[in-house]
Amino acid sequence: MINNLMSLRKMQVLSWVYLVILTALSWLVVSWSFAWAVLVGGIISIVSFMVAHKDVIGFIESLTPIQGEECDKKQIKKKRAGFIIKFWFRILIIGIALGLLMWSQKINRDNIIGLILGLSTVVFTVTITALGVVRHYLFSGRR
Repeated sequence: MINNLMSLRKMQVLSWVYLVILTALSWLVVSWSFAWAVLVGGIISIVSFMVAHKDVIGFIESLTPIQGEECDKKQIKKKRAGFIIKFWFRILIIGIALGLLMWSQKINRDNIIGLILGLSTVVFTVTITALGVVRHYLFSGRR
């Protein structure tokens, strides 16, 4: 049951749902340019989360030895270094994308809060999911 509550696929879907709702509310309450910033930030955040999920699964699977095969420490260190390099490369790409969006004035300084709000969609989803797991744990009679 807990695995179903914490499913990464479920969290990705919830992130998209939250982004759509947040973008629509931003458009209705603030403006389209603010909603655009929310949407762009959310897309960047969710796509990064999806790529990170794929990288983590690939990294874990690469460390799991195939039957009859053993992983040596050099191979593990090499794979760990590759994973870390991919992580920092993804952060660099996100930074460049955000910088280009602001430099080209597709997102102006009046809408930075919207961008940050959009970038927080995955954080919000992870928090809601964690609170759901805690609620399930506390109220299911398990202690």
